[in-house]
Amino acid sequence: MTLDKLKIGENSVIDTVGGQGALRRRLLDMGLTPGTKVAMRKKAPMGDPVEIKLRGYELTLRLEDAEKITLRGEGK
Repeated sequence: MTLDKLKIGENSVIDTVGGQGALRRRLLDMGLTPGTKVAMRKKAPMGDPVEIKLRGYELTLRLEDAEKITLRGEGK
């Protein structure tokens, strides 16, 4: 499952961060690293962007970027 598929209120753990080059580096720099717990907080009315909570702060991501982050198991 990828981060964009997580439902509001669900939690999971990042398994892998995809993308290439500068995009991947930017995602990692924002704290989206394997093993990090994430929770889906909000989704915009049209679904893009999404707001997640990780490491004690909220982060807003485009769906295009959230699709590149794979989660472990199912959201709960």
